[in-house]
Amino acid sequence: MSAREELIVKYAADLKDKCGVNPDMDLLTKVTIGCGPSIYNADAATVAGSQKAELETVKNNFLVKKLGLTDGADLDAGIDAVMDKYGRSNKSKYRAVVYYLLTVHFKKESIYK
Repeated sequence: MSAREELIVKYAADLKDKCGVNPDMDLLTKVTIGCGPSIYNADAATVAGSQKAELETVKNNFLVKKLGLTDGADLDAGIDAVMDKYGRSNKSKYRAVVYYLLTVHFKKESIYK
C-alpha cells in the first residue's frame, strides 16, 4: 500500500469514528489527491480549528478558490459546523477530512467528478 493509500485509510477511519460519517471513498481519494503534497507534512496535513487565521485560509483557499463559493457568513457557518462535527477538542483535524466534510456540507461533490 502506498503512503497516500495508507493516509486515505486513516482519513476514512477518522470520518467514521470521530464524525459518524460513512465516507464515499472515491470522493475522499479525490479530495486527498487535491490536497497535494501537504498531506505528507505534519504541520500542513492538519487544520488548527481554533486559529482564526487558519480558518480564513481554509475559507479563502479551499471554499472560495477551489469550490468556487462566494465569501459570506454561510461559509463561516459551514466551517463552524464541520469543526463541531469533527470535534473541537480533537487536536489533529486532518486537512483532507475537513475538506471532505466541507465539500459534502456545501454539496460541491461535482467539483471532483
